[in-house]
Amino acid sequence: MKILVLNCGSSSIKYKLMDMNDKSILAQGGIEKIGLNGSFLKATMPNGDKVILEGEILEHRTGVEYILGVITSKKYGCIKSLDEIDAVGHRVAHGGEAFNASVIIDDDVIQKISDCIDLAPLHNPHNLSGIYAVKDLLPTVPQAAVFDTAYHQTIPDFAYLYGLPYSLYEKYAIRRYGFHGTSHRYVSQRACEFLGLPYDKQKIITCHIGNGASITAIKNGKSVDTSMGMTPVEGLLMGTRSGDVDAGVLTYIMEKENVGSQAISTIVNKYSGVLGVSGVSSDMREIENAIKNGDQRAILALEMYNYRIKKYVGSYCAALGGCDVLVFTGGVGENQWQTRAAVCENMEFFGIKFDSEKNKTVRGTETLLSTPESSVKVVVIPTDEELMIAMDTEFLLKK
Repeated sequence: MKILVLNCGSSSIKYKLMDMNDKSILAQGGIEKIGLNGSFLKATMPNGDKVILEGEILEHRTGVEYILGVITSKKYGCIKSLDEIDAVGHRVAHGGEAFNASVIIDDDVIQKISDCIDLAPLHNPHNLSGIYAVKDLLPTVPQAAVFDTAYHQTIPDFAYLYGLPYSLYEKYAIRRYGFHGTSHRYVSQRACEFLGLPYDKQKIITCHIGNGASITAIKNGKSVDTSMGMTPVEGLLMGTRSGDVDAGVLTYIMEKENVGSQAISTIVNKYSGVLGVSGVSSDMREIENAIKNGDQRAILALEMYNYRIKKYVGSYCAALGGCDVLVFTGGVGENQWQTRAAVCENMEFFGIKFDSEKNKTVRGTETLLSTPESSVKVVVIPTDEELMIAMDTEFLLKK
């Protein structure tokens, strides 16, 4: 079975074509700058070479059509005909309370995804664009929706509700939804496979740390709390997002700066976090270079970034009543040894005994970082959300 995985963003489409017989990647790449000048498709060939194809791509339907053309082309393709594609799996950001698992897409599912646009106005419309494009271009091919929020639907009400009037939850579904669920689900399951542990009997904390970042507490295979909230702004300090901030601060800024809700949303989403504190960049590689040059605000930004992760790990140890497995994943979690070291430093009282020397050598590989005496297994597990989406799609079709 060959499954095409699509992840449609506001001006981008990432794709992977996978052969589920051996879970091999037949084609992968992405389109950037949709609707902008200089749009292009970057494809990674089976030998690792990168190919950039420029073209005018004004909207997502054209982008999907372009991808289909490339993967069937004589020069860059991997399949002879679109008939070889058995299904398409889509990443969908927000499923609200309507979805607690992945589903085959039909008109009712499309309507419910549309109903969630108010909850994810920056994501769901573009996810729907990809779904409509495939429906138009490959009308007989089944599609599946895999939701970032679905895995977190097992969080209990006392953890997902905010301390606001309950009537606001009833009227507007204001609550914690959480995100990165596909990644948290994949790395937690894969960590237990890697360690030889039963997934449904563990207390696991997964740290998906990158430009966007979240932490999830998992008990007996189910998400019981997560750091992102109704939107992806809450929780950790991120590349450009503020993370946790006193709500009173936001109204104070609105009054002092004489700005409205849209301006506040832009500030906390695009100009805060590591970028806002450092004044340098949201890219950790640039932050590290600035730190080497003695930039004090870059040092402060990294300290805040690491401290917030450590604080959430500690709070979830308390919420779970202990921890069996601590997982690092995401661009920073997989590659930045300094952040992993900062989070695990002086955590022996939680049962974490960390191999600091081994930690310095690990970049993007499945690795055990705790010592044999540690009661908490600390691991790096590279995430693979596309594989999880393809596996869910395959499972739904076979079912």
